[in-house]
Amino acid sequence: MKLEYLKCISENIDLDEYIEFGEYVKANMHNPDWLGDFSREDLINMLNQGAKIWIYYNDTDLVCSMMFIPSSRESLESFDLNSLNYLDVADYGPIFVNPKYVGNGLQYQMLEILDSYANNKGYKCALVTIHPENTYSINNFLKDEFEYQNTKNFKRGVRNIYMKKL
Repeated sequence: MKLEYLKCISENIDLDEYIEFGEYVKANMHNPDWLGDFSREDLINMLNQGAKIWIYYNDTDLVCSMMFIPSSRESLESFDLNSLNYLDVADYGPIFVNPKYVGNGLQYQMLEILDSYANNKGYKCALVTIHPENTYSINNFLKDEFEYQNTKNFKRGVRNIYMKKL
């Protein structure tokens, strides 16, 4: 399945639908704690600060979504990456794939789009956090040239931090 054949919405996102989709994906995972949670208020604040969400549909069926989040000083401090200029760092936020569409290479395709978007915006590197047991996601990010940085324990649980130069 190719993202280019799906309908993409990336403006005026229905946040309630996006949140509901994230909850649906989590409810159908063997390990729902692998995904973090953003409240509606968190999402609005992030979108107002330059974050972007893409949602892909097959007709009316929500297939997958991804999120781009500009980094902040606070986020880089929490990742122990203080030496980086937060203005140069993109954070790839939640990537959700509808369980009916898992195994179609969608996460990797979304990474390519996020990389292109971050490059076009002038970011020098990108980072992501992934639960250490989420080997499917880890393998996709390693394939996309992300490199392991460290492991941290956050409120939402333990996460590996990966980064790549753009």
